[in-house]
Amino acid sequence: MSRADEIFVANMKDIMENGVWDTDRDVRPRWADGTPAHTVKKFGIVNRYDLSEEFPILTVRRTYMKSCIDELLWIWQKKSNNIKDLKSKIWDQWADESGSIGKAYGYQLGIKDVYPEGEFDQVDRVLFDLKNNPASRRIMTNIYNFRDLHEMNLYPCAYSMTFNVSGDTLNGILNQRSNDMLTANNWNVVQYAVLLIMFAKVSGLKAGELVHVIADAHIYDRHIPMVEEIITHEQYPAPKLVVDPDVKDFYAFTTDSFRLADYRYNDTKYDIPVAE
Repeated sequence: MSRADEIFVANMKDIMENGVWDTDRDVRPRWADGTPAHTVKKFGIVNRYDLSEEFPILTVRRTYMKSCIDELLWIWQKKSNNIKDLKSKIWDQWADESGSIGKAYGYQLGIKDVYPEGEFDQVDRVLFDLKNNPASRRIMTNIYNFRDLHEMNLYPCAYSMTFNVSGDTLNGILNQRSNDMLTANNWNVVQYAVLLIMFAKVSGLKAGELVHVIADAHIYDRHIPMVEEIITHEQYPAPKLVVDPDVKDFYAFTTDSFRLADYRYNDTKYDIPVAE
């Protein structure tokens, strides 16, 4: 059985059994029909995934890895904030007529600042430090820029990565202010596991732990029946992530640089509504 499945199922059960509902409050999110989208939540969930042991993708429900990576590269490699650079439609509802989502996500990572060592954006600063100053305790990114929030069509959910090198192993902490657990939890885990693996590979390091810190881990009211069904599905062993060994440059990775070997999963399709 997959460790990612174990963590996901345990989180979902904990939230549904011990979480706090916000049905007594006015909430911002709405369903497409205008109904308030209420949630049940737990505060401060922390999950640990050892990437040296297995790749943390769900088997109780399929996670579409290629689409995950496409969005990851859109943000971290292309540093784009325009959906025209993205293959999937997941950001369409937050884009304006030009395709822009405002000064959000990739836009923030691409802003350059001047350091004693030279001019870097956030991604290139991480790459520089991993190769030249791996003992640093300052290798991190943050896209929750308060100055630009009013120009973001969606505030960042997964907003900060902290990288730490221990010996020859790269570990990372993903900080997330809010996580729609059914729609996006494993999606984000897969993305940032791949990101950590990418940084490790081009820096001559091994990928170690991904620690996922979620401030507000919630399940939407209309998602509950699907969650109750999904967590009863059969669990399979985790697949193996195969990475193109010839890629040595962070900016040379493509979605085709990654594939899953022996990925077995429950293929039940769900029409999951997304609150806005």
